[in-house]
Amino acid sequence: MSDGQPNSSPSLYERLGSVYAIAAVVDDFIDRVMDDPRLNANPRVDEAHHRVSRAGFKYLVTEMVCWATGGPQTYTGRSMRDSHAHLGITEGEWQAFLDDLHQTFEHFAVPDQERGELLAIVASTKGDIVEMTA
Repeated sequence: MSDGQPNSSPSLYERLGSVYAIAAVVDDFIDRVMDDPRLNANPRVDEAHHRVSRAGFKYLVTEMVCWATGGPQTYTGRSMRDSHAHLGITEGEWQAFLDDLHQTFEHFAVPDQERGELLAIVASTKGDIVEMTA
């Protein structure tokens, strides 16, 4: 670089296209999740999907993804544990959620490296979302 600055690689947030691109992906993904009969078969999840504003949910998820990928946004929602503890989400429902995510990745042709990094972020939340059975 000619300006004397060290060569820093772009953040995941930047590689994903920043807030507008992330918001478009989240818009598609949340529609899939909220309409997924595999997830809505859980009555507590179905009730939650009909209680919250779809637009508000998309806003918070966009904010979270931007924050988690290195963007300037700050996530203002509840913790993953607090927002999912009462839902009784199973491993099967987690897998359906991941399937919805993969479908969205395919729809937007998210590159493999970025998919992997996003999946690692999502995986880090599993312990706070999925109800562990003894």
